[in-house]
Amino acid sequence: MTAEELYNRLKSVKPGAALCTYTMEKVEKMLPLINEINELKKQQDTVILAHSYCAPEILLGVADFTGDSFKLSKDATTVQQKTILFSAVRFMGETAKILNPQKDVIIPGPLTGCSLADSITGKDVEELRKQNPDYTFVCYINTTADVKAACDVCVTSGNVMHIVETIPSDKIFFVPDALMGQNIIDEMKRRGVKKDIKLYNGCCYVHENYDPDLIQFFRSQNPNLKVISHPECNPSVAMLSDYVGSTGQMVSYINQQPKDSCILLLTECGLNARMHYEHPDMNFIGSCCMCKYMKSNSLENILEALRHPEKAEHITLDEGVRVKAKKCIDAMFKYAE
Repeated sequence: MTAEELYNRLKSVKPGAALCTYTMEKVEKMLPLINEINELKKQQDTVILAHSYCAPEILLGVADFTGDSFKLSKDATTVQQKTILFSAVRFMGETAKILNPQKDVIIPGPLTGCSLADSITGKDVEELRKQNPDYTFVCYINTTADVKAACDVCVTSGNVMHIVETIPSDKIFFVPDALMGQNIIDEMKRRGVKKDIKLYNGCCYVHENYDPDLIQFFRSQNPNLKVISHPECNPSVAMLSDYVGSTGQMVSYINQQPKDSCILLLTECGLNARMHYEHPDMNFIGSCCMCKYMKSNSLENILEALRHPEKAEHITLDEGVRVKAKKCIDAMFKYAE
C-alpha cells in the first residue's frame, strides 16, 4: 500500500476529533507500520478481525474483516488461517474462541475490558438463577464466556427483539444491559407480547451518555435530520430516533438513505468514521463518544503482537465453560431462524 492509497481512504474521515483527522504527513508515519503488519500476518498465517469501533487506520489499513461483534464471530468461523488477531475487547475474542476452539485467538489492545461485559459474572448469574428458578436467562452477546455458560440463550442487538418474543417462556431475565432491557420491555408492549421481563443493572458507559436534549438540539439545527441510535442507548433516546438497531442494522439503514442525507449516529464514533469513508456524499453530524477500551487497539500494539506473539494475550477457555457457552450461542441460532 502506498501513502497516496492510504490517504485516499482516510481523508474523508472527519468526525471532529483530532484523533481521527488525517493529513498526508500523519498517513506517511502510519504507512511503515501498516505495511509491516500486512506482511507479518501473511508470514504468520494470521487473519485480522477489527470491530467497527476501532480506529479508522486499523479498519482501512490492516483489517481483513470488519463489522460488529456477532458478524466478526461468524466471520471467524470461515477463515482458513490458524491465528485470529481480534482487534476489539476480550469478550469478543472469547466468542470467537467459543466458536473456533482450534484457532489461536489473540487480543492486541492493553485495555481488554468492557464496562458492560464486566458488570456481571457467571457467579452473579448462578445466584440470580437460584432466586428466579422459573425464568429463562437471556444474555446479551456483550458478555464473558462464563456468563454465556450460565445462561440459556444468547442474543445480539440485532435479533434480541425477535428472540425474546419467540422464546416459549413468558418469564425472561435479561442480562446485563438495563437500558437495552427497558427497550426490550417497551418493544414487547408495542408488539402486544406479554412477557414478565426482569433486568440486571449493567450498562455501556458510551451509549448511556446520549440524551434527548442532544437529539432535540441537532433537530432544531437540521430539520431533515435522520437520528439513528443503538438499543444500548436510553429508552428516551430510542423513542426520539428515526431508527434503532445494531451496528450492522444501522449500516444497512444508512446504505438505503439518499445522497446528501443528514444523519446523527448515536453510537461509538468509530462507526461514524467508517461511514464517513463509505458515504462521503452524506453529512454525519454530532458529537463523538469514544470507547476507551476499543480505542486502546492501535497499529503499534497490533504490530507488537505479531512481532512477539509469545508476549501477546491469547484467549484460553476452560473446555467445560466453552461447551456450555456454545450451547447458549447455538440456542440463539435456533431461535433466530
